[in-house]
Amino acid sequence: MSHETRARLVADVHAVLGEGPVWVEREQALYWVDIKGRELFRLRDSRVERWPTNVRVGSLAPRTSGGFIAGTDAGFVAIDPEEGQCELLFDPEEDRPTNRFNDGKVDRDGRFWAGTMDDTERAAGGALYRLSHDLTCERIDDGFRVTNGPAFSPDGRRMYANDSALQVTYAYDLSPDGTPSNRCEFARFGDGQGYPDGMTVDREGCLWIAFWDGWCLRRLSPEGETLAEERMPVARPTSCAFGGPALDRLYVTSASIGLSENERSMQPNAGALFMLDVGVRGIADRPFGG
Repeated sequence: MSHETRARLVADVHAVLGEGPVWVEREQALYWVDIKGRELFRLRDSRVERWPTNVRVGSLAPRTSGGFIAGTDAGFVAIDPEEGQCELLFDPEEDRPTNRFNDGKVDRDGRFWAGTMDDTERAAGGALYRLSHDLTCERIDDGFRVTNGPAFSPDGRRMYANDSALQVTYAYDLSPDGTPSNRCEFARFGDGQGYPDGMTVDREGCLWIAFWDGWCLRRLSPEGETLAEERMPVARPTSCAFGGPALDRLYVTSASIGLSENERSMQPNAGALFMLDVGVRGIADRPFGG
């Protein structure tokens, strides 16, 4: 199968399940993870560094106090890869032993949001959590099969979240204190379109979603209309984040997990990090305030 693409190969790290890209402004570097491969990556000045992790990290975000906050298969963790530190803070799901954290992002007010999922992808036992600056945690929504996102509008008053297994993107109203309400179905996808995975919002308020088994990213308007589709050279793009000094580069992670030998031969760069110039800029993320 031929998939013409504008995506440029940036780092061929052969991740099993690449995820969670985040641009760290203070370092002018992009970080991302390999959940199943238990690795953490950094791209800075065209150089890739990698560190092993003793937990499966689903997502991470820089902290104002230094290092990173992360959602993992053990719960919320404080990580400093250069210092070799990984400290378990707490696990809000001790009652759900088959769950792990998946995707997560910081909102416009510096709160960390992260979702969980059943590691076997069978039960609808995943939930969405909000971690505040004082490290208090609240379960915000429940009953997800596979949580992904979230992403936030430029003004921070709308939050998007995916249930990838159901091929649905939800939208919530978000109050200034971080309370979501009025969940509605923002977009639903069907056969052959792939599964909505990680996502980000651009400066114009449009939503970019990576589609697992969809060979693409799609750009949706704030009204849910598909405005553009960017083809990828891999079947399983997993997430995306704007980066670079001008936030004009869209970085895309991908996965190689579950591909047959023949599928791998057709997409030898599965699991790599890619970059697209999509003609629009992203929004600088605030570090986690805790």
